[in-house]
Amino acid sequence: MFSKILIANRGEIACRVAATAKRLGIRTVAVYSDADREAKHVAVCDEAVYLGGSSPKDSYLKGDAIIAIAKETGAQAIHPGYGFLSENADFAQACQDAGLVFIGPSADAIRAMGGKSESKRLMEAAGVPLIPGYHGDNQDAEFLKQQADSIGYPVLIKASAGGGGKGMRIVEQSSDFIDLLDSCRREAITSFGNDQVLIEKYALKPRHIEIQVFGDTHGNYVHLFERDCSVQRRHQKVLEEAPAPGVDATMREAMGTAAIEAARAVNYFGAGTVEFIVEQREGSMDFYFMEMNTRLQVEHPVSEAITGVDLVEWQLLVAAGQPLPKQQEDLAINGHAIEARICAENPDNGFLPATGTLFTYQKPEHSTFVINKSGTDVRIDDGVREGDVISPFYDSMIAKLIVHAPTREQALAKLDRALGQTRIVGLPTNVAFLRYILNTESFSQANLHTALIEREADELFNQHPLQLSTLAVTAIAQQLASEGIAPDADADPFSKPTGFRAYNAYARSFSLIYDEQAYQARISNWHNAHYSDSKKGAENTSSFTLVIEKEIATTQDNSNINVAAELETVYEGEVSYASSDAHNHTLWLEGARINAQSWVHNETVYVFTDSGRDEITLIDIMAHVGEESVAVGSLKSPMPGQVVAFKVAVGDSVKKGEPLAVIEAMKIEHTITAPTDGVVAELLFAAGDSVADGDELLRIDTEASEA
Repeated sequence: MFSKILIANRGEIACRVAATAKRLGIRTVAVYSDADREAKHVAVCDEAVYLGGSSPKDSYLKGDAIIAIAKETGAQAIHPGYGFLSENADFAQACQDAGLVFIGPSADAIRAMGGKSESKRLMEAAGVPLIPGYHGDNQDAEFLKQQADSIGYPVLIKASAGGGGKGMRIVEQSSDFIDLLDSCRREAITSFGNDQVLIEKYALKPRHIEIQVFGDTHGNYVHLFERDCSVQRRHQKVLEEAPAPGVDATMREAMGTAAIEAARAVNYFGAGTVEFIVEQREGSMDFYFMEMNTRLQVEHPVSEAITGVDLVEWQLLVAAGQPLPKQQEDLAINGHAIEARICAENPDNGFLPATGTLFTYQKPEHSTFVINKSGTDVRIDDGVREGDVISPFYDSMIAKLIVHAPTREQALAKLDRALGQTRIVGLPTNVAFLRYILNTESFSQANLHTALIEREADELFNQHPLQLSTLAVTAIAQQLASEGIAPDADADPFSKPTGFRAYNAYARSFSLIYDEQAYQARISNWHNAHYSDSKKGAENTSSFTLVIEKEIATTQDNSNINVAAELETVYEGEVSYASSDAHNHTLWLEGARINAQSWVHNETVYVFTDSGRDEITLIDIMAHVGEESVAVGSLKSPMPGQVVAFKVAVGDSVKKGEPLAVIEAMKIEHTITAPTDGVVAELLFAAGDSVADGDELLRIDTEASEA
């Protein structure tokens, strides 16, 4: 076995590999970029060496530099993790040429399976079922369009060297093919340095089911059963589970056999995943080879959970020349596991990636990198800590939350509870969205396919699980607690923080924004109380009368501050609350007792309860005096990134919703559309320029269009 390895990656997978290496007594070397100087993976490894700039091409993709560091530090092998150089055949070969072990398959196997077109031809020869499509070398755009026309729409354009959902476009009709092909090729070049594509028939009700395979250098092969990865957005996985619901023993054996034959066809060794598209027809499911990922997968923990196998340990054993620890008959499925990918993104805004600081990062009770042998049922794999920054240079994933239980129903309940106990403040995340998915009828009843998110859109997007009154009371409690204000019946009236009033009680107004609607909240008759709770007994509380009014219309003065408003009462009632500190509150509303936690960031109060997470803005009016409103017609970048292209020129007339620019961030292209009709007055950047979050990209003259 190795005494020292270098981990050529970052984030949670680098931490994951380091954990198993430490358990086996293997020393680890981390590499890091400028953006990752203080990263968690740097801290958990035994040594760390600076690699280069923040951009992957300046750091984690510098194979020669990584190999040099490995030799300088005395590492005997390099673990590539996933992404970056993990499926780069030239890097695998360079490791071997330098006398280092690449902890993965051979360069030949990576080449054979890395090109999707070549892998399809190999699989056809090996008797593995294939979906109809074109996988050839002719990359002329018109020729590819003719192939798509003959296959029949919808078709899927896929980058031949792709992976991770990047470089993929669904084409619904012939007229859209060329534009989507160009977009796919641009993304493929950015992500993989190769713009060759293939065309496949797009199954109308597909599932994505994959088989975890393992081979060694002694000719042994096993599969560790299947994973269902059908729930996806932007062709990237969101939830993964094992075993796949609805797959019976016969289908499992057929898919496992096909996966092993695929691996055997290229003399594969190490961890790999054979991915299948499963087309669902009434009463049957047919599977077709899609691709083979020649590396460890992001979702490998669910296979570990149901088999009790540490797949990273197996990678190290096989790379060291040892045989597989188990044969096929030694492996069995134990229970059910589900993984949720927690990402920095805004589901309600097209899953736009987000960057920012993890001001609050609280996790449910869990284990870390522990295989489920000791009874643990909640596991978190992450590479970040509270206070860390999610940068625009890498993937948007913050953490993976994995649960294991005897049945799928129990696993669903555990995952929902664990997500409900996850607290992240500082940037948008998909935590609430993941809970919405779990609670859809489609997912809970295992009616799965890759369009589940689109099909369940009404239940998944723009949801508000908490009542306005709950949010308002929590925001007020947070504000008063942070000010140190609480009523005290026994205090000297002249020293009360609420101020002495001879003839009337303390009253106060708060300006709120909830779901883009302005509200005024007023509290009065504020006093101490004892609220009797059967579970907690009597405790000191604050009570007041709460009135919430919606602003129907407003007028403004020259400083842009609301000076008058027509109001409609939407809530009025007696409220009690107790705050142990600025973040933890117990509320009594309409006879219900609610435990809430809250954090404030940029005036927005983020509220968490067992029912879910929501947010409300409590405005500090004085902080905004003198501010000017944003100019109508300006268009700002919603994220840090790089301008790929402008779709318009100065002087062009545009309609609302028309594409204006393409921004690339976190290896994904995003199209920016016109917010209104107008004429393009000015372009403020050029293609290739880097932009920050909030940078104005161009200006639109709305008056010109009206003229």
